[in-house]
Amino acid sequence: MTDQQTAVLLLAHGTPDVLGEMAEYLKFVTSGRALPQAVVEELQHRYAEIGLRETPGEVPPPLTRWTVIQASMLEASYPWYAPEDPRQPRVYVGMRNWHPFIADVLAEMRRDGITRCKAICLAPQNSRTSVGLYRRAVLAAAAPTQTEPAVEVEFVAGWAASPLLSLAFAERLWPVWAEACAIQKRRVPVLFTAHSVPCRTILAGTANAPIRQDATAPADGIQAYDARVEPDPYPVECKSTAAAVAARMARLGMTERDWYFAFQSQGVAGAPWIGPSVEDTLKALAAEGHKGVVLQPIGFLCDHVEILYDIDIAFRQTARALGMELWRAESLNDSATLIRALVDVATGHFLADVDELPAGEERAASSAVQTQSAPALI
Repeated sequence: MTDQQTAVLLLAHGTPDVLGEMAEYLKFVTSGRALPQAVVEELQHRYAEIGLRETPGEVPPPLTRWTVIQASMLEASYPWYAPEDPRQPRVYVGMRNWHPFIADVLAEMRRDGITRCKAICLAPQNSRTSVGLYRRAVLAAAAPTQTEPAVEVEFVAGWAASPLLSLAFAERLWPVWAEACAIQKRRVPVLFTAHSVPCRTILAGTANAPIRQDATAPADGIQAYDARVEPDPYPVECKSTAAAVAARMARLGMTERDWYFAFQSQGVAGAPWIGPSVEDTLKALAAEGHKGVVLQPIGFLCDHVEILYDIDIAFRQTARALGMELWRAESLNDSATLIRALVDVATGHFLADVDELPAGEERAASSAVQTQSAPALI
């Protein structure tokens, strides 16, 4: 990627800027379906607990702020970085459910003369359902118009196997695990987590029925997931990431008996979500006599509500009720190693799973393998 008409597009979920935007924001999350007012108010409460207010703060909400910081760090970390170098690609940020919307960012890229972009979803584990929604949004925005040609898109569907990604997580995990073990004077278990998804989205079968815009939220949550026609790799990739981080920690004493895995933030309604849940896992650890746990979310790359509320507030309260102390590894946020991982993905030094979409026309996804390994710093 050395053409000045080529850019990198980082993709994230998006988050409202003030509490009063919650209802409108959720309409994008649900593809227009109505939500009970109680759900809107509960989410307003959770966001208020992590600092969102009725008026904009001095800095953007955590997800927006950290994503923009990561984009700036990525742009400044290219091997040939020089602001005036014509080879230097721009790095843009597009959100699926809030400003800056993916469509608006693609329009900005066109105005800037961008003809090709590499889109990287900041959810490294590939889910054909949720990541598929990002892919669909990018394709729609990059398609040709009556007056403009298509923006060619190289869509990175997954990069969970990046050795630098596991290294970045291990660098964050080691200090807090060492502290917890020292405080409790015993080996403290580590619980890796990733966001849960409804069971129906990862099972093989016929495609989902079209979304009804007038329908209320389904029992399996507010997210309007994409159609699926084959098993989804997401659960396997999440657990593989956890195993890769644990392997990094092995030389510091971590064993297979020291770590566990659970899915977090399941929907509150009736349909089944993949598990085990964090709550059930904490109960099991307490029943085994553990008095503490170190939790590390390996499906998220920066702070946002599922970390700052679900973990730091809700799960910590659950652990306390079980007689346990809960520590959390710091999020990657501005991790230099994370940025090195993104550089490798963006430049092709690490060959992720990529869909090549020249001139807006889909081609078959090509599954590639890693070609450059990370230094064994841990």
